[in-house]
Amino acid sequence: MSFIINVQDPTDDFESPILQAQCQPLRFVVGQNVWGERLDKQLAVCLPEHSRGRLQGWIEQGHVRINGQVQSKVRYKVSVGDVIEVEPQQGEQSLAYSPQAVDFEVVAQSDQWIVINKPVGLVVHPGAGNWQGTLLNGLLFMDPSLTHVPRAGIVHRLDKDTSGLMVVARSETSQTHLVRQLQARSVHRQYLALCHGHFTGFTALVDQPIGRDSRVPIKMSVTRPIAPKEAITQVNRQRLGMFEDQTVTQVICKLKTGRTHQIRVHLASLGHPLVGDVLYGGRIMAGAKRQMLHAQELRFEDPKTGEMLKFFSEPPPDMSEVLSLIRWTEPNQ
Repeated sequence: MSFIINVQDPTDDFESPILQAQCQPLRFVVGQNVWGERLDKQLAVCLPEHSRGRLQGWIEQGHVRINGQVQSKVRYKVSVGDVIEVEPQQGEQSLAYSPQAVDFEVVAQSDQWIVINKPVGLVVHPGAGNWQGTLLNGLLFMDPSLTHVPRAGIVHRLDKDTSGLMVVARSETSQTHLVRQLQARSVHRQYLALCHGHFTGFTALVDQPIGRDSRVPIKMSVTRPIAPKEAITQVNRQRLGMFEDQTVTQVICKLKTGRTHQIRVHLASLGHPLVGDVLYGGRIMAGAKRQMLHAQELRFEDPKTGEMLKFFSEPPPDMSEVLSLIRWTEPNQ
């Protein structure tokens, strides 16, 4: 068995496995009975709280030195008396709440709130697989004071590939006020959507609880949900159209509640999945490369003045292009 001891404690016995590291950089001395062991294996003994893959990454990125010299080869053979210095690096998850320059449009702002127009492809909040480059990171970069507000002031979300309007609070007081408005259903959120098929009526109220799909964890469901929660969506038909031999309907969706994937799941449950939403049965057509869903209108009460504020956003270029390719058989209502 090989041993490495901390170089900063000269009283340690070279024959005992003392692995405690000090402050950066972490410094270790290779013990007397170690010869020809791989560097990454020795670091795994020294720093068992880190995975072998992470330690190998630190070596290859130049964050490990042997006797004062950078050693970037994971298979380097260590020798007795070698002094190993390691500069631990932050993992992706530890950077989740770090400020980063992220591109998004600020529609309007006050000392109480910020209304943003989220672009397609931008993740709102850090999570597995998306620990950096999110809207939250961009908000902290734009306004460092948001570090003092839970979730950087975010009170509601949009899916990664859904575009449109969101409101962000600039203080805990404003955040509480906006959250209570959402709970009271007094925040008006209206979405423009393009779905498959022709709606037979002009309006529909979908009142079906939504929960995580019991068979497909990345999906939400109304037919086999886990811990379902109330979900209500009002759907209004705007116009009917055709693309080649496929029927489509442009609709306006108004949220009464705000569940994950709510509009996508509810429209699919009606047999009218969103164009481009392959997760819920939609198909790629007319160049659509994502679900055709845009948060176009937002209304809420100013937490400070009580004034009802209203904002509107035109669909982004990719959605406008798809809509322009449809042959509309029924005009806007």
